[in-house]
Amino acid sequence: MSSRLAVSQQIKVSPLVLGTNVFGWTADADVSHKILDEYVDGGGNFIDTADSYSFWAEGNSGGEAETIIGSWLARRDDRDELLVASKVSHHPQLSGMAPATINAAIDGSLARLGLDHLDIYYAHFDDSSTPLAESIEAMSGLVDSGKIRSIGISNYSPERITQWLEISEREGFHLPVALEPHYNLMERGIEDSLLPLAQEHSLDVFPYYSLAHGFLTGKYRGNAEVDSVRAADAGQYLTPRGERVLAALVQVSEGRACTFAPIALAWLRAKTGVTAPIASARTVAQLQPLVANMHLALTECELQLLDEASQP
Repeated sequence: MSSRLAVSQQIKVSPLVLGTNVFGWTADADVSHKILDEYVDGGGNFIDTADSYSFWAEGNSGGEAETIIGSWLARRDDRDELLVASKVSHHPQLSGMAPATINAAIDGSLARLGLDHLDIYYAHFDDSSTPLAESIEAMSGLVDSGKIRSIGISNYSPERITQWLEISEREGFHLPVALEPHYNLMERGIEDSLLPLAQEHSLDVFPYYSLAHGFLTGKYRGNAEVDSVRAADAGQYLTPRGERVLAALVQVSEGRACTFAPIALAWLRAKTGVTAPIASARTVAQLQPLVANMHLALTECELQLLDEASQP
């Protein structure tokens, strides 16, 4: 499937999108800048953030990741070669998808990032208290005003996405070009509904939590104790099914001389309809194997092995 985002932005999307929810949380500004440098120097060109990152960290209020990215962008001259995406609806002071919230949020994001436009702006979470048509009209208006180039949707049900598409087509609003769902070897629930919907409407799919909170890196195997704020989230996958997936990753990695994480990302890239997975790293060392193997392609046998091991 050709990328609608690539067509609309006239730039080819790299095989790995850099997630930035750790910026200002487990990665300070200096480390975050080094991660961004490593990512772009390695051939990456798509930076994904949100106005809410990372309000949950002690002392933060939201917008920290955008501010860090903005200070990094300010010293570069390759803005037109990069894609920058952010999101609206989850900032503690700007929650929901009311038109006034959307218009205030985009101005805040652009100011923190030091940009005059975003390449893609996601509706981060659904808002049942606001009529969907009003949210869509406001998002479409941002395209008309030049503040964003494209619309994306994240964490909406297939039914609500279908409604979004129907309203946009009926009212002549700008159509979304991308979806950002939760999808990985341990979370395959979108395959029967959301992925076919995305294919039907030629929507790019950029999965988040591609490494299942770090579980698919293999560092949580057995009784290993891991010093990570995500250990509890990753621990939910320490099940017989999770062990099967890790065993399959071991088998593939032995034949590849490659660590688990790039293999898990390569499995996602191979799924029909997926444009590129999103992955974050809190150190340059964590990012390096992901960047070095962003073009890794698995064989049909390897894909089948992982598919069978990860069946719910």
